[in-house]
Amino acid sequence: MADHYEVLGVAKDATEDQIKKAYRKLARELHPDVNSAPEAQERFKLVTHAYEVLSDSDSRRNYDNGGGQGGFGGGGGFNGFGDIFDTFFGSGSQRGPRSRVERGEDALLRVSLTLEEVTFGVNKSEEIDTAVLCETCSGSCAQPGTGFDTCDICRGSGTIQRQVRTLMGNMVTNSPCGSCRGYGQTIPHPCVSCRGQGRVRARRTIEFAVPAGVEDGLRMQLRGQGEVGQAGGPNGDLHIDFTVKPHEIFGRSGDDLTCVLEVPLHDAVLGAHAKLQTFDGELDVAIEPGVQTGEVITVRHKGVNHLRGSGRGDLKITVAVQTPTKLDKDQKDLFKKLAVLRQSEGIKLAKHTTGFFGRNKRS
Repeated sequence: MADHYEVLGVAKDATEDQIKKAYRKLARELHPDVNSAPEAQERFKLVTHAYEVLSDSDSRRNYDNGGGQGGFGGGGGFNGFGDIFDTFFGSGSQRGPRSRVERGEDALLRVSLTLEEVTFGVNKSEEIDTAVLCETCSGSCAQPGTGFDTCDICRGSGTIQRQVRTLMGNMVTNSPCGSCRGYGQTIPHPCVSCRGQGRVRARRTIEFAVPAGVEDGLRMQLRGQGEVGQAGGPNGDLHIDFTVKPHEIFGRSGDDLTCVLEVPLHDAVLGAHAKLQTFDGELDVAIEPGVQTGEVITVRHKGVNHLRGSGRGDLKITVAVQTPTKLDKDQKDLFKKLAVLRQSEGIKLAKHTTGFFGRNKRS
């Protein structure tokens, strides 16, 4: 197997540009349309294959490290029946040069929300690092004032025809042109800002509305807000993953908001009114006389707005009666008097219920 560097006549440390120039020079001399000699056709196949290996950084690294030579067992070998069929008869899938314009990749953005933002929805403005259209060339990939040249190797077709000797005889195959990489055109003066890609990496601001009712782990898709494609191609999509930060006071159960209200023993016995600071502002809550620990006070339509449809969940307030642990002498005397007055009530087991906290609910 001939050494690829020797085939192209370049040194092993040749730059990508030097390899490309050497190939273009030899291809002009040996192309079947120019030179019909049998030995020229064989050399043309060797030169083209050498360029395909050395022009790609990964395959060149593999070759330099003693990897496959691009034959039946190497990196350029056959991969199943489809590749064999394509090699013998031509793939027929590419008609004309391929377009430089490609759709951009999808992007992912993670956004953290507060429980209050989830309850009512919020408009967000976030910065993301993504691919944007090159302002210098406006996506054309070429320096302003310059254009493209028709590839002088494939003459604008984007493909190279070769003859392959097989058990079935000589077959003609089509493969992407190694000089223009199948585009049919070359860029003599690539844009220096984007290096001929038509896009650059930059930070840009994304503005979007977060609907009320989203949950932790929910993903929202914004079509056309992802990375811009090569050569100014259409944008991919933006996927937004939401996480909801825990709140110091309130929790969430479905679309209901939950909280615990600590009620002093005397207010639990006599009843009272409590003013609570909620996401809807100050809320007056009535505590009925005799309220028990575990009872739930329900305030209608003060929960999370439904993600789908109208309306809101409820605010569920679980009562926790606070039994005093430190009493002065006068307070102890009062409780002793109360115990005497209520001595008919002893300590006993309660009747079985389906839930310790589910017996009594107030709404």
